[in-house]
Amino acid sequence: MDSKLQGTGTGGGASLRPRAGGVPLEPFIHQVGGHTSMMRYDDHTVCKPLISREQRFYESLPPEMKEFTPEYKGVVLVCFEGDSDGYINLVAYPYVESNTEGGVGEHEERDPPEREQPRRKHSRRSLHRSSSTSEHKEERPDRREAHDTETSDNSQSRGSPVLSDVPFQMLDWNSGLMSEKISHNPWSLRCHKQQLSRMRSESKDRKLFKFLLLENVVHHFSYPCILDLKMGTRQHGDDASEEKAARQIRKCEQSTSATLGVRVCGMQVYQLNTGHYLCRNKYYGRGLSIEGFRQALYQYLHNGKGLRRDLFEPILDKLRTLKAVLERQASYRFYSSSLLIIYEGKVHSTSSAPSLGSFPSPAPLPQQPPLVDVRMIDFAHSTFKGFRGDTAVHDGPDRGYMFGLESLVQILESLRDDNL
Repeated sequence: MDSKLQGTGTGGGASLRPRAGGVPLEPFIHQVGGHTSMMRYDDHTVCKPLISREQRFYESLPPEMKEFTPEYKGVVLVCFEGDSDGYINLVAYPYVESNTEGGVGEHEERDPPEREQPRRKHSRRSLHRSSSTSEHKEERPDRREAHDTETSDNSQSRGSPVLSDVPFQMLDWNSGLMSEKISHNPWSLRCHKQQLSRMRSESKDRKLFKFLLLENVVHHFSYPCILDLKMGTRQHGDDASEEKAARQIRKCEQSTSATLGVRVCGMQVYQLNTGHYLCRNKYYGRGLSIEGFRQALYQYLHNGKGLRRDLFEPILDKLRTLKAVLERQASYRFYSSSLLIIYEGKVHSTSSAPSLGSFPSPAPLPQQPPLVDVRMIDFAHSTFKGFRGDTAVHDGPDRGYMFGLESLVQILESLRDDNL
């Protein structure tokens, strides 16, 4: 179910006519952490507000790291446009580099292109409208569009999640009570409302905002279970003010970032016994002890009916491989970046046909989507020697990040061995 905010008619609304070639954006329903809103561009692509340091970092990634990061797909320009019902939508347009130095600035105004087509293909029938207004308005549920009623088979064939009947639930970590069921991860809606309020307050005369296009790393999964982990013992970048650095240091000292090199920033776990997602947010993660962090990992691997023991080795293999890759990245620092661990929450029943003697073996089954995935995200404060003229000198690999990976591996191994 999509969410809308009623437009106020100031600087937008029904007076704006949508231009040709634009791609309507919608909130990315599986965002479990972060503070800026991730938007869905198409089945395989998401976008987020552009930070130039993060963009350049993606463009400078060592080849061996690309297996563990989202594919970088370029830049789009995003603006507010009104529809005939008076709602304000976010619409993305192709971004064409200017011949002048720097091109269009992050907040420079420019009319969107009239006839250019988007770089990325998208499924219009699966796109919803995303709306905004002043920060004082509340969201209200909108009626389902006709395209929401497409069959599961059609959606599955495109590789997009089938979630029309799978509500999310937020577990209040103070009271242990379930909140109401909603159609998006509650954190994604929170980030979306805040992002729209910020953009709306800055937007004048159809001003355009740059957004990064990135691979949707959960597009292979029907019911993605996601763990967002803030990695490392230090979160502030080299350019942080003294005040911001002090705040980040306090957060690390008061959480498992200091003791384990990693803390929970968000989680969603599909529960087979209820058919719903169980969600946790960053405030839950900040309050965890070492044992609490261990229990959070256990909960992440529990589907409501039992512990997914089949996931231990695939996840551990990827974490060990990632650690080996990052150990070779001398001078790299990934301050405030996150690590996503993802697995398929839908359990597929498999059966093997008996041998039929001399009959030829049946054709192999089509390759299934990956059982698990591990990806590094959020590089707005990352650096390495010589990057963008950075002057801070860092030698060797990111030891705080390595410590976090080592802690993760040790805890997962202990959970595996305790539950044999």
